Amino acid sequence: MDHICSATLVCSHCMSNYDITQVNTFCPNCIKPFLVEFDLPLCEPSKVIYQDEHSMWRYANVLPLMDQSNRVSLGEGMTPLSQMDILGKSHGLTNLWLKDEGLNPTGSFKARGLSMAVSKAKELGIKKCVIPTAGNAGGALSAYCAKAGIEAIVVMPNGTPRIFQMECELHGAKLTLVDGLIDACGKKAKEIKDETGAFNISTLKEPYRIEGKKTMGYEITEQMSWSLPDAIIYPTGGGTGLIGMWKAFNEMVRMGWVNSRYLPKMIVVQSELCAPMVDLFKGKKSARSFQMSIANGLSVPKAFGEDLIMSVLNESEGTALTVSDKQMVEGMHEFAQKEGIIVSPEGAAVWEATKQLVDLEFLHPDEKILMINTGSGFKYFENIDRDLLN
Repeated sequence: MDHICSATLVCSHCMSNYDITQVNTFCPNCIKPFLVEFDLPLCEPSKVIYQDEHSMWRYANVLPLMDQSNRVSLGEGMTPLSQMDILGKSHGLTNLWLKDEGLNPTGSFKARGLSMAVSKAKELGIKKCVIPTAGNAGGALSAYCAKAGIEAIVVMPNGTPRIFQMECELHGAKLTLVDGLIDACGKKAKEIKDETGAFNISTLKEPYRIEGKKTMGYEITEQMSWSLPDAIIYPTGGGTGLIGMWKAFNEMVRMGWVNSRYLPKMIVVQSELCAPMVDLFKGKKSARSFQMSIANGLSVPKAFGEDLIMSVLNESEGTALTVSDKQMVEGMHEFAQKEGIIVSPEGAAVWEATKQLVDLEFLHPDEKILMINTGSGFKYFENIDRDLLN
């Protein structure tokens, strides 16, 4: 099957076009993220999907890698989507589902984005990459760069659990620890980029991580037999996965695979300790300082793609809400005891938010509700106060 879709980079704000065969970061005029725009045909899924491929690369025809010999893959994607019968029934929910991204290589959904980003970096001849991370993205970059033979530099907060640091070091990445949250890491990563010439793979400051993340949207739709859920509850830090899924749904609308009238409500979940998108959505002024949550991935004081996140919330008629760290631990406990799954604190936050949304009557108990667990809970045990588990 030949690559059937031509692609270009488009600024998400001014809509200027840029060449996908050249190294690009974000729009130099608007300082806004690029999105990859495809010339999509009206066609059947069988004309696009590689049925014999059982990774996210089954959707290679709608991914921006021009030469598949540059693919850097560890088997990411095609994670299970399962009905949570016991958990749902215990709270009166009849149609509750979970997409478990913790079963990806490197233990989180970051594997998708970094597989795509590192593959494109290889295609563009990039030899060194740097990334600011709260944890999982650093581990994923380290793994995929190791596979690709590309040098990796990871910048991580000092307070990140040691397991995330060890993961990067084991893959041979150069690890730099800084005081503060991921915004401080972002500043340090820019310094390293300026000093060493490393390509900066910060969230939405390079155009291709989002393309890997969007494959969640394609998988969800295919796994649900081309029928989308009523709502998707998503733990949101930088927001790439949220934006990516919405991008995928709209691409499938253009190809005639799904009906635009039945796109899901997209719901943002953040930590009470760090909730800039919830504040923005509710029209509140954000707190001057944020704190690290036990959910590392939710400790993002400012999302570079905040305009895109807001667009998704508004277009989907979604909402945004917070949960506490204590609630996250309780959610991990309940998930483990009722469904046998050790979800990440981010995934537990989604479950706690789901209960809130039903109580608030934003969601109906009989609606098809899809929760996204973005990572394996096994990486987070160091974060959790043992007393909270008892």
